Amino acid sequence: MLRFVKRTLGFSNTESVRILMYHKVLPEKQIPCKDSLTVSVEHLEEQFQYIKSNYNTLFFNDLKTNKQLKHKLILTFDDGYLNNLQYLVPLLEKYMLKATIFIPTGLIPADETDEKREMMTFEEIRSLNPERVEIALHSHSHYNYSQISLQDAADDLQKNIRTLEEKKIPFTKVLAYPYGKFPKKGEQKKEFFSLLEKAGITSAVRIGNNIDYYPWKNKFEIKRIDIKGGDSFEAFKWKLKLGKIKL
Repeated sequence: MLRFVKRTLGFSNTESVRILMYHKVLPEKQIPCKDSLTVSVEHLEEQFQYIKSNYNTLFFNDLKTNKQLKHKLILTFDDGYLNNLQYLVPLLEKYMLKATIFIPTGLIPADETDEKREMMTFEEIRSLNPERVEIALHSHSHYNYSQISLQDAADDLQKNIRTLEEKKIPFTKVLAYPYGKFPKKGEQKKEFFSLLEKAGITSAVRIGNNIDYYPWKNKFEIKRIDIKGGDSFEAFKWKLKLGKIKL
């Protein structure tokens, strides 16, 4: 309640961090039907214009040296879709914003000549402008970590890290949980967070649909705000203000 009051009155501008979650970006005319995972280029540009005027975008790697910066916001995009390269990156360059893209390395196509592929190749990921895009972790096989053993989760995460290292792609050791899921009960949760520590993971993001605060209270349960394809501009602004559409 205290943080809600502080946030509403604007007293915690230096602590609060809005982390927005996106996936796909396509021109409006290429979105065949209602798709919550796809934001139109037109809507994204309108959102970016608003963000540019009201917030400061950061990478996760920037937070430690920017603790006193007000109106912090982190743009995140999950999965490494090819349309991010085609439509997101030009908008980041145009508005001089930053975004973090979470990569599930096992989903990256082996056949770089496949014209029907949905995902960026490792070469394309490696070519992204590091001043505009930060790469981070999203598992290797995009497993739901709450439905597999701790050992399988540890192995999968290590493969995610090792693959990016082998491909010589610089990355931040921040993890976005596939499907936003992870073990949440008792000893299993404690052991899961322990394996994240051992892997060198500095923080991990879920969904949660709320504003979070840095330094993190729970560094492996950081909340993101889900921006959906069907959100109106007014709904988008309301989410930025309070983290969710309804109280």
